[in-house]
Order: sequence, then C-alpha cells, then structure tokens
Amino acid sequence: MSKEIGNAAGKIWKYLKKAEKATPSKIGEDTGLGRNELHRAIGWLAREEKIKFEKEGRAEYISLTASAMD
Repeated sequence: MSKEIGNAAGKIWKYLKKAEKATPSKIGEDTGLGRNELHRAIGWLAREEKIKFEKEGRAEYISLTASAMD
C-alpha cells in the first residue's frame, strides 16, 4: 500500500507544481484520485513537509512548500 500512496503523492506533487495551489476537491477531480487515495497522499506530503495549507474565506487551499519546489 505504501507504493500506491507514494504514487498518488507524486501525482499531487506534479499537479501542484503546475497549478500552484488548489482545493483538495479540485486536486481529486483533476488527478482522478479517489477520496481515500487523495487523503492518504495529502497526509504523506504533509508529513514530509512538502505541502502547506491556506484558508481563504471558507475554502482551504493546498500548495507546495518552497523546499518542495526544488
């Protein structure tokens, strides 16, 4: 299962590298990841400090940290 989570995290990382920031639901829609895959991969990236979370009004956005852009 770790391999699948890692692959999903890679999809999210590549997506955010292009999109800069997005809501979790938008990431799921655009990457085709299911809800569980998406949340596991977000957790993986958060644990590795590759992503950050920002609130704008009622929406929450995810973007890559500066160190993840390298």
